[in-house]
Amino acid sequence: MKGQKIGYIRVSSITQNTDRQLDGMELDKIFTDKCSGSKKNRPNLQACIEHTREGDILYVHSMDRLARSLTHLKQLVDDFNSKGVEVHFIKENLVFKGDSSPMDNFLLNIIGAVAEFERGLINERQKEGIALAKRKGKHLGRSKTLSQVQVKELKALGTTSITKTDLAKKFHISRATLYRYLKV
Repeated sequence: MKGQKIGYIRVSSITQNTDRQLDGMELDKIFTDKCSGSKKNRPNLQACIEHTREGDILYVHSMDRLARSLTHLKQLVDDFNSKGVEVHFIKENLVFKGDSSPMDNFLLNIIGAVAEFERGLINERQKEGIALAKRKGKHLGRSKTLSQVQVKELKALGTTSITKTDLAKKFHISRATLYRYLKV
């Protein structure tokens, strides 16, 4: 039974480009997520799972694009295979049909474990960087929208008859931001 050729693409953030993944492949349908691979609840991955059926072939650029934990990777491959869907990982040149050989299972476990390890290293480096920045007294997070002088002016005007909408427009901030400043 001939099914569809389906692609799944994932990048970690909305600013990253998806072009290099599955480039030049003729696919019937592509599902793309722009979020961390450590998240299990990815809307387009879920849509891909629901869309696929027996005889389909799922193409994924690499194992770490499908999942960042070994457990989740194995679960997804097993779920697709149990539906009769072949899973092709392009970068690793591996195909899983549900009748995988011991060598295929070994490679899935090893490469999946490396992806999980890599994710752990990324998190560790991120935490170390944040801790170092805090020790150096660097401000973390988004910069304040208004200066201290502007906040004083905003609070003074907030007690007058100027509407909150006009006040927000004057300072080029949203009403939600205005109320946060007024609350402090």
